[in-house]
Formats: sequence, C-alpha cells, structure tokens
Amino acid sequence: VELWLHDLSIDSATRVAGALMIFIGSLLGAILGVALISADVGEILTGQLDSSDGVADVNGMVNTALEDNTTGGDPVEGVKVSILDSDELEIGHDFTDSGGRFSVEDVPRRASTLLVDHPENVTVRILLIPGDHAQISITLTPGDGLYESDMTGESHLAESVLIGTTIAGLTLLAGIAGMVGGLEAYRGDHYRRTWWLSFFGLWSRGMLFIGPMFILLGMGMTHLARDQFTDHTED
Repeated sequence: VELWLHDLSIDSATRVAGALMIFIGSLLGAILGVALISADVGEILTGQLDSSDGVADVNGMVNTALEDNTTGGDPVEGVKVSILDSDELEIGHDFTDSGGRFSVEDVPRRASTLLVDHPENVTVRILLIPGDHAQISITLTPGDGLYESDMTGESHLAESVLIGTTIAGLTLLAGIAGMVGGLEAYRGDHYRRTWWLSFFGLWSRGMLFIGPMFILLGMGMTHLARDQFTDHTED
C-alpha cells in the first residue's frame, strides 16, 4: 500500500485529477450561486408576489377573541374582509371559510387598508402593503368602536431579501474561490494557496453534498501529491 501511495504521490496525474475534482465541485457551487442570485428572492420568500404586474395576494385568518383564557380563539366563518385603496374604494374582498381563512387575490402592491366590519364586533382597519405579510391574523372582539393598526412598517421582507441575496453572493464567491484553487492545483506552484482556496470552495455547497464531496476528494489527492508543488517543503 505504501508503495502504491508513493507512486500516486509522484505521478502528476494525481495532482491533475485532484485539481479537476476541485474545479468541478466548485463549479457546481458557482452555478448554485448564480441560480440563487438570478431567482426572484422576494417571490420565493412570500410565495405570492407577482412582479410582472405589481400585484399580490392578501391572506389571513379571522378568529374570535379569547375570554378569560378559557373560551374564544375560534375561527369565524362568513366574515367579509375588504381591501380599500387610498380613496377608501373597495378593490377586492373575500369571505372567510369554515376555518376562518380568507384570501383576497391580485391586490395592487401599494398602501391599502384591510377592513373587517362585522355586526356586533369592533371594526378592524389595518393599513398594509399587500404582499409584505404571508399571513394576517385578525381578532374579532365583541362590542362597538374602531381598532386601527399600521402594519406598513412591520414587514421584514426587505431584510430577508437582503440576507438571501448576501448568501447567494457568498455562495458564488466561494465557488469562484474553489475554481481558482482547482486551477492553482493544476499549475502546481502554490500548495497552501491551493488548500485555502479549495477550503473556501467547500462553502459553495454545490448540489448540497456532491460539490463538497468532489472538493474534499480533490483536496485529498492534491495533499497526497503535495511534494509536486514547487513551494512545498517537507517539515
């Protein structure tokens, strides 16, 4: 076995094969990064935004208010949920189903008001931007009066999109670093540079485990052939 490993370590084909595996594994990661950047991150996160015509669905649920922490909290069927524009004109509505759920489809993505005016209950008015919230929970409270809420500043969609884009960018950069590491291994000049670039390439996560597996195998082969690098000296 030692003789076989020695033969592999001095054979340039070992280093070239390792370089190729590092390059392919990192390329898969770079492709993943490009795919993530090219995707509409906002649409992926909300699952409802139609960027082509600037509309979104408003989804949610209507429940009764809790009373003494023992009763209430039940879904309410047949409640009309309306969406009003800035001129207080209705631009869409829906009635809750048996599970209290509602969905007002294709609402323009601009400041709107969600209105729930149900008999013998407090009227609910919520200012929102359609598409900024995956689900809106509404509580029906017995009585008169008006409950108002402003949800236009509560969305974390922008932060989520930024995080997703950052991860996609880092994935692409890691893939590129690994590809450069593969080229360095092929040249056989700088062993430590090859190792570190290949290590960064592991974080590109190409095809989940397939890309990193290729990179690890390639790193193992280049380590075996480390004496072929011009800057490597045995300790």
